[in-house]
Amino acid sequence: MLSKKEQNQIVLAIREAEKKTSGEIRVHISKLCKGDVLDCAATVFKKLEMHKTELRNGTLIYVSLKDRHLAIIGDTGINQVVSDDFWEETLDVMRSFFQQKKMVKGICQGIEKVGILLKHYFPYQEGDKNELPDDVSFDTSE
Repeated sequence: MLSKKEQNQIVLAIREAEKKTSGEIRVHISKLCKGDVLDCAATVFKKLEMHKTELRNGTLIYVSLKDRHLAIIGDTGINQVVSDDFWEETLDVMRSFFQQKKMVKGICQGIEKVGILLKHYFPYQEGDKNELPDDVSFDTSE
């Protein structure tokens, strides 16, 4: 679904964003989302155990390729502090790149935007540990 080079670009964007925050960012690529995209993303969020961060500050960027759906889900710690329209604004940025057939660039821009937000509310703290893997997860059976 993504080349090694494309996966590496996304991982580097995640690592760069997480250098400035105690928040955690994951990207999941699915072949197909059967049903509501937010429900699919919530299922993956739980499956990846993203709710197990100490500050409940994990964010999942979910991309369903075949049906071209996108979703971003933040854990309860994030959703308590962000504006209601933040996720939609971030999705709009990503969609603009996707429409230009620049999916990886769009994902990286989404990661950067989420990282800036997380830095504001969850700044990096001395001794911060990476609580979630930075790799891109895949599920072709959804």
